[in-house]
Amino acid sequence: MIALVLSGGRGTRLRPLTFTTAKQLIPVANKPILGYVLDHVAYAGIKDVGVIIAPETGQEVKNYVKDGAEWNINVTYIPQEPLGLAHAVKTAKNFLSKDNFIMCLGDNLIGKGFNTLIKKFENEKLDALILLKEVEDPTRFGIALLDEKDNIIKLIE
Repeated sequence: MIALVLSGGRGTRLRPLTFTTAKQLIPVANKPILGYVLDHVAYAGIKDVGVIIAPETGQEVKNYVKDGAEWNINVTYIPQEPLGLAHAVKTAKNFLSKDNFIMCLGDNLIGKGFNTLIKKFENEKLDALILLKEVEDPTRFGIALLDEKDNIIKLIE
């Protein structure tokens, strides 16, 4: 399994903080959010990581992640004009053609990591698995419509 970490958004909902730094590099408890994401990726044993970067903030992300040695991962930087999640996957097509992949948002904190999710994906031989979080106003983030068995029938970004 490989990982695709999206670190290319503009961070408009986090302004004014993102006027001066990439949203993935905003610190929480003195550590950039992206650092926690890469910790989880490394803890899951994933070695090959594609990092989506945007023209505006890509160099900042590169300056932080460098070659990935801090996490014992191999990093491939993939430039993308921020045009959405699906476009990021399309942009990373050549990198992703290698294997199954986990896609992580570089600005999301996930408390328990990915190991349980990866095991579920592999053990149940799923085509896809999406981690969702219920929020008060989903229109600001995206909406997943579920059927009676909690299968996603539509995603609205």
